[in-house]
Amino acid sequence: MAKKSLGVMIDMSRNAAMSLDGLKRFLKVIKKMGYNTVFLYMEDTYEVQDERYFGYMRGKYSIDEMKEIDRLCAEMGMEAIPCIQTLAHLKTYFKWGQAEIDCNDILLVDSERTYELIGNMLKTLSVCFRSRRIHIGMDEAHMLGRGNYFAKNGLKPSSEIIKSHLERICNIASQYNYELLLWSDMFFRSWNDGEYYVNEVKKIPSDVINALPSTVSPVYWDYYSDTKEKYDVMIKTHKQLSSNIWFAGGAWCWTGFAPLNGLSIRLMKDAMKSCIENKVNNIFITMWGDDGMECSHFSQLPALLSIAEYARGNFDDGKIKAKFKRLVGIDFDDFMSVDLPNHLPNAPSYAESPSKYMLYSDPFLGFLDYTVTDGASEIYAKHKQKLLDVARKTRAYGYVFKTLASLCSVLEIKHELGVKTREAYKSGDKNAILSLVNDYTEVGQRVKKFHRDLLNQWSKDNKPYGFEVQDARLGGLIMRLDSCKRRLLDFANGKISKIEELDEEILPLPFSNKPQGQSIDYGSYGRIVTANTLTQGM
Repeated sequence: MAKKSLGVMIDMSRNAAMSLDGLKRFLKVIKKMGYNTVFLYMEDTYEVQDERYFGYMRGKYSIDEMKEIDRLCAEMGMEAIPCIQTLAHLKTYFKWGQAEIDCNDILLVDSERTYELIGNMLKTLSVCFRSRRIHIGMDEAHMLGRGNYFAKNGLKPSSEIIKSHLERICNIASQYNYELLLWSDMFFRSWNDGEYYVNEVKKIPSDVINALPSTVSPVYWDYYSDTKEKYDVMIKTHKQLSSNIWFAGGAWCWTGFAPLNGLSIRLMKDAMKSCIENKVNNIFITMWGDDGMECSHFSQLPALLSIAEYARGNFDDGKIKAKFKRLVGIDFDDFMSVDLPNHLPNAPSYAESPSKYMLYSDPFLGFLDYTVTDGASEIYAKHKQKLLDVARKTRAYGYVFKTLASLCSVLEIKHELGVKTREAYKSGDKNAILSLVNDYTEVGQRVKKFHRDLLNQWSKDNKPYGFEVQDARLGGLIMRLDSCKRRLLDFANGKISKIEELDEEILPLPFSNKPQGQSIDYGSYGRIVTANTLTQGM
């Protein structure tokens, strides 16, 4: 019987590529948890022979570094599998003009340059990793064939385009005896009205099934379904594509600086039950880093151990917590304090991320103030103290708790700052405004402390590349707080007669069905920080 794979996929492409030291520490702890496979998700963060601009200034892994990672994994009895992109998700590489583009972040199918690039990718990786399995991505190419491909070839079904593209990749991969895995969603969207998920088992059209070679394993990814029955339906539908499907779940770490271990554990418990019942033997857990990989990978250890135990059929939470204490050296419930920055009475249900969006929410243009509930300041003060208390209990992971304590220290003032500013302004109480000026000064100092702790955390876990984005974001926040403070002083001292932004009404959020005063899931910095234009183009 083939060895079952239980793996973790580490996102190295959203600015934070783990350092070899950080990765080695991480591999040691997940190996103890029972994981035997590591997927390294690398869009353009690895060296490719004859492609000088691939991963340029991105902290890419060199050929020697990849060989070292492979060696480390082999010594631990783990399989290292590169997880790359061969269709979409290559926007950061496209900025150098070194590949032909269909549209958005999608490579131009049928372009010889595309297959030259993919050939160089596979050739390079084949000498770095001993595994003959490679994940070629190919997910979320929503506008496939609608740009330059359409201009050259006319309108064609996406399943036909994918079939042609995949045949070319398979031919290249055969030179290196590669067994291919790919994300399955594009094999659903063409016949399912553009959607991935189905609510009942549906028959997949034969042309779609035929577009997937029998030698390629589809990976069903799902980080969202909240009942076992939903996973059952998707697995049974997937099995029409192949008898050798993989399941990819999620350890939620992509909504900001703090993880959502509780959510991951709840959702993946049902997922693992479904995988066991439906005999899905190969599983890995994704750790995406959307919007800058702000969250330390070590903060998801409670979810990773719980999921590993569920995958082996152990659903006894008491035994899981006892094992966690033995492996990690700290109580499970204490470690779960890393979730606290997103825990507010008005954020009880799913994937709310107030700790990120209220950090960056503009004090004057705060459309997200619609979600603020009174009393958050006192809650964040308690969260801060709890995180500091736990930090003292763990030498190995104390730095993670200190960073999140500093974040809570900022939010102790910042979360309600916009609401209080607008109230003081509209009341015309200039003494109240002058009192708030002190809060602006204080929160600016706390942001600087948070920045220092975040830099320390990043330096322990990751290569230095990518932190310039955190510098820019947090530095911009500090300057914006200072700018707003000066205008408040000018208003209080009669130098200006009004502050236009504070005269605007805070409207209901059209992208959320939550009532006023309830937190939402809203993790994109570009959307949070301004209603105006932040970036354009590539």
